[in-house]
Amino acid sequence: MTSSPLAGALLVAGTTSDAGKSVLVAGLCRLLARRGVRVAPFKAQNMSNNSVVTLDGGEIGRAQALQARACGLEPSVRFNPVLLKPGGDRTSQLVVRGRATGSVGARDYVAHREALRAVVAEDLASLRAEFDVVICEGAGSPAEINLRATDLANLGLARAADLPVIVVGDIDRGGVLAHFFGTLAILDPDDQARIAGFVVNKFRGDPALLQPGLDTLQDRTGRPTYGVVPFDDALWLDAEDSLGTTADSPVGRPGRPVGTQWLRVAAVRLPRISNSTDVEALACEPGVSVQWATDPSRLADADLVVLPGSKATVHDLEWLRRTGIAAEIRRRVERGGPVLGICGGYQMLGRRIVDDVESGSGAVAGLGVLDLDIEFRPDKVLRRVQSPTGLRGYEIHHGRVARSTDPAWFDGADGAGEGSARNAVWGTHWHGLLENDAFRRDWLTEVAERAGRRGFVAAPDTDVDALRTAQVDLLADLVENSLDVEAVTALLAEGVPAGLPVLTVR
Repeated sequence: MTSSPLAGALLVAGTTSDAGKSVLVAGLCRLLARRGVRVAPFKAQNMSNNSVVTLDGGEIGRAQALQARACGLEPSVRFNPVLLKPGGDRTSQLVVRGRATGSVGARDYVAHREALRAVVAEDLASLRAEFDVVICEGAGSPAEINLRATDLANLGLARAADLPVIVVGDIDRGGVLAHFFGTLAILDPDDQARIAGFVVNKFRGDPALLQPGLDTLQDRTGRPTYGVVPFDDALWLDAEDSLGTTADSPVGRPGRPVGTQWLRVAAVRLPRISNSTDVEALACEPGVSVQWATDPSRLADADLVVLPGSKATVHDLEWLRRTGIAAEIRRRVERGGPVLGICGGYQMLGRRIVDDVESGSGAVAGLGVLDLDIEFRPDKVLRRVQSPTGLRGYEIHHGRVARSTDPAWFDGADGAGEGSARNAVWGTHWHGLLENDAFRRDWLTEVAERAGRRGFVAAPDTDVDALRTAQVDLLADLVENSLDVEAVTALLAEGVPAGLPVLTVR
């Protein structure tokens, strides 16, 4: 493809986490790609336990993988060179260019700042040299001025790379006008000079009722609002932020059953849940109702219980015991109730976990409903996988199966059996397994049979991959219909607008 006349880069920042940065970047990327622009996403530093494996065997945040899809690209470690995967309240695994380099605390991270700043600058420069446009995503909020000195992803990046910035805010939670004004006002003058304007996200109702507030905001800040993106409940796939997996909330918008009965799924919302998006493939199925669960009562009448992945397997296993969920899972298994464990959740279902790597706890007892032992190793398994029959997935884990007498669930990538299938309990280290449509349909049919839901019928045509593509196209449509796209893309060509006023608040 020849180069387009449009060229440049900009940064999408947010008033808060989950304000809409990821989806706005994805929408802009898809819109530009549909116009023939060679565009790439970039998030200098991400904090998320939802990640995917790239072609070269690294890992990046899942939002950047969705943004890559929007651009028509395969995920690359250059799109997210620094990834922090929280394993506790004060420590995170540091992943640089797709590879884990150790664990850091908030204070330790300062020591890595300059080296990481160089990595970020180099990768962004390489993308800008290769693509016409790079749409960058900030992290958290640029108003966290206590972290400004170590900032790699917000105004620190904008200043270093000479980027204009637009700020998006979620009006659905209220207070968005104050968020816009306060975010701008608390920044120092040089950082304020980068903020070109605002975007309102998740608006419900009549835009005319909001307009007086936007006019006042422009009068007081000297900056326009580029658009008001409407709320659309069809947007729910690939929720990267922890706020997207709210305790005891439903997942997605389930369609009506094909048969006469629903299949009810309780997905355990672990404190350090990892790759929570695995359950979204189930929620894509008509007649499958998926609910996050944090207490045993939510599991009692479910037809299927799912234990997702965890970035702190041993600690989350302790939480299962403390909340009573562990005992409820064992009772389910005794009466033949279906249970699925994925990655860390799979490891918890075994008899023994030896972990001197992630938690440093040594040997601990698992739930004991599968006959396998897990040993954690310092080197992380990071790979895309495909079975001889064409099943696809990816693996991200330190724990390995050291011993198992369980029957394998399916043929794995190396020809050996993968996972466990004992009665109505299944487990696997593969993420993305349930995105294999025919496999998922057959398995759900077996789950329904074991759960006594013989009136449930798996839909014959659910295509998870196509639904993901439809999501990014919907995002692009929303952006095109609700934003002043020409004004936003003008920032790419012209850079930071001159003469923006500085707010002074004492």
